[in-house]
This record gives sequence, C-alpha cells and structure tokens, in this order.
Amino acid sequence: MPSKVVLITGCSSGIGRATALRLVRAGWIVYASARRLESIADLEAEGCRLLALDVTDADSMEQTVSRIEAESGAVGALVNNAGYSQSGAVEEVPLESIRRQFETNVFGLSALTQRVLPKMREAGWGRIVNIGSMGGTLTFPGGGYYHATKYALEAISDALRFEVQGFGIDVVLVQPGLIRTSFDETAVASMSEKGEGSGPYARFNAEVGRITQSAYRDGLMAKLGGEPDDVARVIEIALSVRRPKPRYPVTWSARLLMLQRRLLPDRWWDAFLGMNYPRPGR
Repeated sequence: MPSKVVLITGCSSGIGRATALRLVRAGWIVYASARRLESIADLEAEGCRLLALDVTDADSMEQTVSRIEAESGAVGALVNNAGYSQSGAVEEVPLESIRRQFETNVFGLSALTQRVLPKMREAGWGRIVNIGSMGGTLTFPGGGYYHATKYALEAISDALRFEVQGFGIDVVLVQPGLIRTSFDETAVASMSEKGEGSGPYARFNAEVGRITQSAYRDGLMAKLGGEPDDVARVIEIALSVRRPKPRYPVTWSARLLMLQRRLLPDRWWDAFLGMNYPRPGR
C-alpha cells in the first residue's frame, strides 16, 4: 500500500502551513518542518509531527529523515516547499546573497530529495512534489536570481521524473502564480537590506518594489491570484490520484502569464515588460 507519511518543508507560513493543515485533516501522517520549531508549534495541536529542519544544513536533513524512517518506516511523499524570493538588479545583488538563495531554493531541495529516494525505491512507491512557480517559465525584471532558482527546479523536476518513474516514484511540479502570502514583503525587504537607495539602478529597484507590492495587494494580478490553500488543494490532489500530472499551474495569473510568455517572441515580451517597468539607463 502507498505510504501516507509526508514530509513538508517550510511550514512556518503560507503554502507550507496550509498544506500541512490540509493533509493532516485528510488523514496523512504529516511531518511539518521549519527552521524554528516555535514558528510551527500550533500545528502540533492539529495532529502534525514537528521537526526542526534547515534545508541548508546537511546534518539537519540527515537527522530529520533518519527520525522519520525510525518512526514511520520511510518518507512516502516529500513536498519541497521551502524557499524565498529576493529582488534587485542582477549587477548589484551580492554574490553571498545569490549563493544563499540557491542553497535554500535549489541545493537544499536536491540534497533532501536524494536522501529520501532510496527508501522510496525500496518501497516501490513515492511522490516528490516540488513547489516551483510560474516564475520558472518567465522572468520579471529585478527578480533574475529568484527566477534562476525556479528555472533550475524545472530542469531538475523534468530529469528526475524520467529517472525514477520506473521505480514507482512520481515527480510533480506545482507552478503557483501570485499567491497572497508574505512573498512580496520578503522580496522588497531584500533590496532595502542591501541599502540600494542610490546608484544606476536606484529608481529601477524602487519601482520594482512598488510594482511587486501593488501586484500582491491591489493590482490586476492580485485579482487573478489565490490563497495558500489553493496550492495546498492541488498538492493534495497530486499526492492522492493514481497518476498525477507532471505539472499543475495554480491560479489564473499563472495560466495567463505563462501562456502569454509562450506565445510572445522575446522582443515582444520585453516590450510588454517595458510598459510596466522602467528601463535602467542613462
């Protein structure tokens, strides 16, 4: 029988929290994780089992998976949700910030996936659900490095899906559009932390921050966006159906923008962006 044990990363807020609540109420054995246990303490009363997990720390990941295997046999499903966004012109984002983002969004995800796969192969069943983004198929100005991590996740998911299907393991990529969480606040805060108030990209960075916040709060995309539970519902479907789809776009904002990007030539896409973003330059 397929395992009902699921490990979810990044459960302190947003999509991770909503997914933990939805799955535990549906009868899954949910291991909800976050770097700080106090940020998910309330999930224990809902029936979740709590884990302190840092996806940038190899020992933390090893201890987490070992505990689940000791208590429940194996991780039956892994929801790779932990990740964050940062904004800023490509030229100005410090290399240490870029590395930190890739450590969380790409390398940590890859290491944790590698750690759970052997037991899944032994069992002959498993599900890997990667939380990507519409931003893995298109790029907005000021978000180059965040988009790069999501493009990387597209490639990893495609390759892994082919490689493990013969072992009875399915790999699913969920592609949310605009989801009303603290995503925009994190992205905008990343610019102010770097003190980007002057220089050749000052006006550009300021406008990227304003546009990002507007999109999440009162813009057209906000009306076409969704809530964390909209993504959680799709994750539940991907874990429950016999044959999940390789990709699940979530929200109309994702469907429309991904279609637009697919249809428009590069220069037309750039022109469309130029109608909404200022171009840096002299």
